[in-house]
Amino acid sequence: MAKPLDYSPFTTHYSLFAIRYSLFAIRYSPVRYSLRRGSRVQIVDSQVHIWAENTPERPWAPNMEGRAHLPEPLTAQRLVGMMDEAGVDAAILVPPSLEGDRNDLALAATRTYPGRFAVMGRIDFTKPQARAALATWREQPGMLGARLTFHRPDTRGQLTDGSADWLWGTAEKHRIPLMVHAPERLPVLGEIAQRHPGLTLIVDHMGFGRDTMDDRASAGAARVAALARHPNIFVKVSALPCFTSEPYPFRNLNEPLRRVIEAFGPRRCFWGTDLSRMLEHCSYRQGVTHFTEELDFVSPDDLDWIMGRAVRECLRWNAGK
Repeated sequence: MAKPLDYSPFTTHYSLFAIRYSLFAIRYSPVRYSLRRGSRVQIVDSQVHIWAENTPERPWAPNMEGRAHLPEPLTAQRLVGMMDEAGVDAAILVPPSLEGDRNDLALAATRTYPGRFAVMGRIDFTKPQARAALATWREQPGMLGARLTFHRPDTRGQLTDGSADWLWGTAEKHRIPLMVHAPERLPVLGEIAQRHPGLTLIVDHMGFGRDTMDDRASAGAARVAALARHPNIFVKVSALPCFTSEPYPFRNLNEPLRRVIEAFGPRRCFWGTDLSRMLEHCSYRQGVTHFTEELDFVSPDDLDWIMGRAVRECLRWNAGK
């Protein structure tokens, strides 16, 4: 005999609560992507380095011995396996300074693993041939743009000494997006963006330097948020575990991160890891779930943009599709 249905006030109240909770969870969980769009969010890491061994046949740049983030080279093959385990669909390869201005290893990875990788390459803008190279930069299969660093003693001055002045207008003319790491010169990037409104500038790692740790992160967030008034400046909300002494899920960075996302908006913020450096602080999977599961101030729609859609649109790369 069938058991009679229980319509007691407690049961009815509990059932309504369960339904409301389930609807709330769907609304504020990344799982909603599969319910609303029929497919999960595409996750694109905005910065990963790969490199080869330092050998006589393929030497590193001068004075780079002992500068690698990991004791063994991070190869494209190894990276693909790590991406699969972490749930990362695609990644932007940024050749490290170890490699000098070589981009061949990263470009080869785009051929070996189509759709998984693209490159923001290095260019020595002080060389005479750099102007001609930049004019055809994106004609190289797999190349999306260039990455410039101005954070070392030998490169800091190049941002303001005139040697890079030609670069901004040329990149603007040829629609070459530029990732820039200049944590001590952020206002200069704002001036460049204002002079070249058609130039796409992407600030690395929320503009943080290596000393932007813990209680200094709020001031660092304020500095980069000041650049949000320039619509052609974007920001990589990347490598965050490297800027805190707290363990996962790095709660003390929530407010600085919130400030940056609110200033730029999710369509101008790109999640990333700087994986080879981040692994000292957490796993690759935790680098993903830090954003997808631990940030209660980011909506699912915003997460869709931050985790990959925004960087694909900005760099004009239809990754993983």
